[in-house]
Amino acid sequence: MGRRLAPLTLDNLADLPERCRSCVFWELDPVRGAAAVKAGRPGAEKEAWIYGVLLEWGCCGRVVYVDDVPVGFVLYAPPAYVPRAASFPTSPVSPDAVQLMTALILPGYQGQGLGRVMVQTVAKDLLSRGFKAIEAFGDARWKEPACVLPADHLLAVGFKTVRTHPSHPRLRLELRTTLSWKEDVELALDRLLGAVKKEPVLRPL
Repeated sequence: MGRRLAPLTLDNLADLPERCRSCVFWELDPVRGAAAVKAGRPGAEKEAWIYGVLLEWGCCGRVVYVDDVPVGFVLYAPPAYVPRAASFPTSPVSPDAVQLMTALILPGYQGQGLGRVMVQTVAKDLLSRGFKAIEAFGDARWKEPACVLPADHLLAVGFKTVRTHPSHPRLRLELRTTLSWKEDVELALDRLLGAVKKEPVLRPL
């Protein structure tokens, strides 16, 4: 089985699941996001966001391939590039951290170590760029796949709560700890990344 993790660019954006390619939940604030969907332009807005982040900050995602078939992805960026982050009651993300926006490994490819390799690859990338941690807003009342990852699953893979909230706590993962993860974390990663297997869609908070 040949597997590789490629930086997300405009060239391979089409390898993301269709709904994920046109989801602007994180990339736009609630008002602009709703307007983009109403105008039928979320795909164009997503492409414009990725283009802008690549130019100004650099790599903001990875696409996972197995035998050249796209089977997963992860998106991340500093909160300055994530307008939706300001809408969360536990904002802001710490200045030494990058925000984990969303991630996915297709169900048929879980349990193969891909989730662990993906997160470790992101950790190495961000450490080389001077960041110390990944932070994420969790959904403490998670019931179904959506753009906000379930808080319980984030905790299961090593995130720690840094600001509590009944609905959307903010959690933090120290990057150096991910580089020494053992295989027993894979089950927890399967649960986390599989939680978005139905492809996230734009929805109000």
